[in-house]
Amino acid sequence: MLRIGHGYDVHRLVEGRKLILGGVEVEHSLGLLGHSDADVLLHAISDALLGAAAMGDIGGMFPDTDPAFKDADSLLLLKQVVERLEKSGFSVGNIDATVIAQKPKLKPFVEKMRENIALACKVDISRINVKATTEERLGFTGSEEGIAAHAVCIIEVK
Repeated sequence: MLRIGHGYDVHRLVEGRKLILGGVEVEHSLGLLGHSDADVLLHAISDALLGAAAMGDIGGMFPDTDPAFKDADSLLLLKQVVERLEKSGFSVGNIDATVIAQKPKLKPFVEKMRENIALACKVDISRINVKATTEERLGFTGSEEGIAAHAVCIIEVK
């Protein structure tokens, strides 16, 4: 049996923070504000996986009120999501994700992001797709106020 999930996340861009996307530090003058490392891509993927398994969302699993998750590495959080899925009899089928950002250009970082996600999800890289797009200077991403990400996934019952 297959189950489908969708995830979405957004974080504000601010000075004084690193920009981490897909577990990759991306050179940029601004970073994403959040309780953890604010990796919108990995948060959207985690939410998609949890949603497909009807296990809520990452806010429930890793609440921003818990100091244990302050500045947490979202790759480690994604690994914990995958472990939770496995304990419940699921495995990751595939993931397709889109990052929405006016700047910086993300194409040079996409392959490393795919590698990181594949390792965290315990699947071959051929099952992971990451795309990046702009919104042609429209909305909060277009005005460089924030970055958003969408992810869809299929999980399989083992």
